[in-house]
Amino acid sequence: MVSVLARNWWAVVIRGILAILFGLIALFLPGVTMLSLVLLFSAYAFIDGVFAIVSAVRAARTGERWGPFALEGIVDIAAGAAAFLMPGLTVLVFVILLAVWAILTGALMLFAAFKLDTDHGRGWMVLGAAASLIYGALLVMAPMIGAVVLTWWIGAYAIIFGVALIAAALRLRAKFKAHSLGAPA
Repeated sequence: MVSVLARNWWAVVIRGILAILFGLIALFLPGVTMLSLVLLFSAYAFIDGVFAIVSAVRAARTGERWGPFALEGIVDIAAGAAAFLMPGLTVLVFVILLAVWAILTGALMLFAAFKLDTDHGRGWMVLGAAASLIYGALLVMAPMIGAVVLTWWIGAYAIIFGVALIAAALRLRAKFKAHSLGAPA
C-alpha cells in the first residue's frame, strides 16, 4: 500500500488542492454552494432517471428484463423533482448523508493510516481521519443547522482535509524519491 501511495503521491496532492478550493468556495459563497449542491443533485438524478428509462425501453425491445431499469428511472426522476421542489428537505437528507459519509470515510482513513509507517505520513492521515470523524459527529448532533453554517463546516473540513492530504502526499513523495519505492509516476 505504501508503494502505491508513494508512486501516486501527485494524485493525493490533486485531491488536497481540490478539497481546499471547494472549501474556500463554501466559506465565501455558502448560500450559493448549498443551493448549487441541491440543484446539481436534482439535475443529476433527473438525467440519470431519463437514461435509466431509455435503458428500460431498449431492454424491452430486445425482450430482456426492463422492470428494474424502469423503476430506477422513476425513482431517480422523483428524487430529482423532490430535490428541486423541496430544497430544504433535500438539505436535511444531504446533511444526514454527509454525516454518514464523513464518519465512514474517516474510520476507513484512520484504518489506512495505521497501515503506514510514521515516516510515510501516518500523522497527517490521522489528522484527516480525525477531521472527518469530528465533522460527521457534529453533523449528527446538529442536523437542522442552517445551510450557511453547514457550508462553513463543509468549507473548514475540506480545507483541513486538503491540507492534510497535501502534507501526507509531500511526505510520500519524499519517501518515494529517497527510497525508490517504485517506478516514477
